[in-house]
Amino acid sequence: MESSFGTTPIVTITGCVVVAIRDDLDDQGVVTLQDQLVEEVARHKARGVVIDISSLEIVDTFAGRMLGAMAQMARMMNARTIVVGMRPAVAMTLVELGMTLEGVETALNADRAIDLILHQ
Repeated sequence: MESSFGTTPIVTITGCVVVAIRDDLDDQGVVTLQDQLVEEVARHKARGVVIDISSLEIVDTFAGRMLGAMAQMARMMNARTIVVGMRPAVAMTLVELGMTLEGVETALNADRAIDLILHQ
């Protein structure tokens, strides 16, 4: 089942909610995306959330907080969060900003993330 909120697609696959973060997401778009993500997790009783950040060339504290908040919301709904598609420059920037993204796991791609969620 796929739905599109704004232009950020959210897809549910085998009990996992998959969302691709756009690089042009603004404050209002983030709030809307977070609301819709939590609704999708609840509606599908999802076991996990996969957040694809491959379109993010750079990150700042706003993007880091957004990822952390989405993971925390999913965790409160009893869903594991795995971020995929992280570029090396993004990982380095997050470390330099001191953002540990507590509760967020990473995987190389969405297939691997879904496999981790389903076979935990």
